[in-house]
Amino acid sequence: MSDYALELLDITCTFRSKDDLSQRYTAVADTTLRIRAGEFVSVVGPTGCGKSTLLNVGAGLLEPSSGTIKVFGESLVGINRRAGYMFQSEALMPWRSTLDNVMVGLQYRGVPDADARTQGEAWLARVGLSGFGDRYPHQLSGGMRKRAALAQTLALDPDIILMDEPFSALDVQTRQLMENEVLELWAAKKKAVLFITHDLDEAIAMSDRVVVLSAGPATHPIGEFSIDLPRPRDVAEVRTDARFVELHTQIWNVLRDEVLKGYAQQLKKAA
Repeated sequence: MSDYALELLDITCTFRSKDDLSQRYTAVADTTLRIRAGEFVSVVGPTGCGKSTLLNVGAGLLEPSSGTIKVFGESLVGINRRAGYMFQSEALMPWRSTLDNVMVGLQYRGVPDADARTQGEAWLARVGLSGFGDRYPHQLSGGMRKRAALAQTLALDPDIILMDEPFSALDVQTRQLMENEVLELWAAKKKAVLFITHDLDEAIAMSDRVVVLSAGPATHPIGEFSIDLPRPRDVAEVRTDARFVELHTQIWNVLRDEVLKGYAQQLKKAA
């Protein structure tokens, strides 16, 4: 078996304009990204640089224009069924209760309802939502909905977890609680994680490795940093560690110019 859970090899993604098919935009160019089994990897980069595009490629939701995707050494065809995807906005069905939302993926996989219910209740307990299974999404706070979405993803016991800025809409305190909960759950089973974030502090606090992408178009990795902070970590406390500050400075020195380029491009589009 391959040492890598997920490999994106020489990936290029080019899109055509809906209004003018002769116009093309290359979001990602010649990008290679590997995540080992059990490794927590964060990807940071400017707004609009193609981070989510790479995540969708890894999920099998987007076929690249060129390149190869491998999952545990085997070429991916279609949907990546060994991956769970936690979206930026919760993929909770408003007409289903919290427990029913957590159960739905198991039911789609053919797990009998009674077993799916037992597993769903166990996962709600693990994310701190015991007693809230009969509530509907609109009856939960933002943080509680994120916990439900996390339980929904992890209930399927995926070998790879793909996370697209899952905590960006939360307040600072709730966000840190969720980050610590994710780290605790990850430490228990050590799944491969590909985590997309705009927050450099979050990336360093949670990860084994941080990959920096260039500004688009044709984004590609321009830096890779091993995060050698000891585990387990508290995401709030680790920010005061001298090594954390040193790593933040090193990564920001690479990221800064790309953020400024991305910002300038956004202003140009808005003009």
